Amino acid sequence: MTPAERLIVARILREGPITFRDFMDMALYHPQVGYYVTTSHRIGRRGDYFTSSSLGPLFGRVLARQLSQMLEILGGGALVEMGGGQGHLARDILEELAGQGVEARYIIVEKSPAMRKVQGEYLASFHHVEWLEDLEDLEPLEGVFFSNELVDAFPVHMVEMTEDGLMEVLVDWRAGEFREVLAPPTAPRLEEYFMELGVELPPGFRTEVNLEALDWLTIVASRLRRGFLITIDYGYPSLELYQDYRSKGTLMAYYRHQAEESPYVRVGEQDLTSHVNFSALAHWGEKWGLKVLGFLPQGHFLLGLGILDQLSQEEEGEVERLAAKALLLPGGMGDTFKVLIQGKGVSPCPSLWGLSMAPSRRAFCL
Repeated sequence: MTPAERLIVARILREGPITFRDFMDMALYHPQVGYYVTTSHRIGRRGDYFTSSSLGPLFGRVLARQLSQMLEILGGGALVEMGGGQGHLARDILEELAGQGVEARYIIVEKSPAMRKVQGEYLASFHHVEWLEDLEDLEPLEGVFFSNELVDAFPVHMVEMTEDGLMEVLVDWRAGEFREVLAPPTAPRLEEYFMELGVELPPGFRTEVNLEALDWLTIVASRLRRGFLITIDYGYPSLELYQDYRSKGTLMAYYRHQAEESPYVRVGEQDLTSHVNFSALAHWGEKWGLKVLGFLPQGHFLLGLGILDQLSQEEEGEVERLAAKALLLPGGMGDTFKVLIQGKGVSPCPSLWGLSMAPSRRAFCL
């Protein structure tokens, strides 16, 4: 057994079956043995997965253009990065902003002590960077909140529609292995979630419910007095997420860049993710004052921000060209990753550069 597995099994033997959400939370975030806590070397070639910022500085440089424009629209403000990874994105953004002569308060909200340590060392030359462990510790402010591959890693509830109604997947320990059992939902919010979105699941359909994302969104809305929220992640609107071919859900595990369908192996030593429901972020965001300004594939977002101009203006090598290809091409990060931009207290249709190449709203509606 891995250390995380031992702790989870001990809890199940002590308390009985636990929700999949609690299983995932312990596997990823337990303060002693969780995947994101025990080591910082999870990203990049030596880790388990790549992010857009781990491919090189190009992504951060281009994203900085959008952040700079948003700060100009607001007349100033702070930048709040939620989930800072190894600090690569922050460094690329800060270097690009410095080159533009833009100064702004930069705050990183990072739960993992290991990651905060790595970020602090990597960003030591930037003296105006601040760190917070919890978003709730942030005072309300004006500015831009943004995240890249954060929401997909929130612990999710697993549910399955049966002939008797919606049931929740619990995790038990029997005969020396993890077993899934179905039980009535442990929280009324699980059934309310689908009712709010107007989604009817057919019998046999299994999927994830990311209530943590809604709680996070509530806090963001309460801390953003005026400004923008940019969420970059992989996922779909409800219309695509609940198609028949996704009837087994979207939860996946990653270990050394290999996909693993079972979350019950290498517990605490492999990444666990699920696709983001952008319709849910848009729906509940609207209720809490975050208006949808745009939703589009990452490739179109980066093209609108002039990523090709960025490449042509500099003496980029083969590595940079390959990074641009990975970030843009359909079938990869270019359309798998989506960008949702929401605003609070700003014009409903600001001319944001990142939205200038958006496909028709009909094609990518929420």
